[in-house]
Amino acid sequence: MINEIQHTAETKMQKSIEVLRDNLSKVRTGRAHTGLLDQVEVEYYGSMVSVSQVASVTLLDARTIGVKPYESKMAAVIEKAIRNSNLGLNPAAMGDLIRVPMPMLTEERRKDLIKVVRGEVEDGRVVVRNVRRDANNDLKRLLKDKEISEDEAHRGEEGIQKLTDKYIAEIDKMLATKEADLMAI
Repeated sequence: MINEIQHTAETKMQKSIEVLRDNLSKVRTGRAHTGLLDQVEVEYYGSMVSVSQVASVTLLDARTIGVKPYESKMAAVIEKAIRNSNLGLNPAAMGDLIRVPMPMLTEERRKDLIKVVRGEVEDGRVVVRNVRRDANNDLKRLLKDKEISEDEAHRGEEGIQKLTDKYIAEIDKMLATKEADLMAI
């Protein structure tokens, strides 16, 4: 039972790390990456779909994303959707190719982005701590129901704390990496 609780807690913590990694990848650094446009949606035959489903998204160089629509009539719609997204991007159509240059980040904008990143990281830490709390409550319930001994409950709590420390350290490492990316010129 204790192993099951620890395994469930570890699985939830891993998922929270994956969600955090995904959220951090959406925070734009000075470099271009194709995942940046994943959250941009366009209307395609009455339904909202991501840009990557109606166009080929590639890197033209380190600071430019190329978007080539599968249907030429979608070019204007995609360009407008990218411009209207809150990513601060200014796409330019060149024939059937839309070029999306990454603007240089100002020092002030970098600091704002670091605040956003720190907020995301803190949310990730809170999720990990909530998983720890839930797992510890499950152990206490087992102890109260006399399904495990106090020593087993204590060992279980120590194991869960080690998992928590491991994932918090991983989150801190992700923060340091993302801050270094943002401050790199």
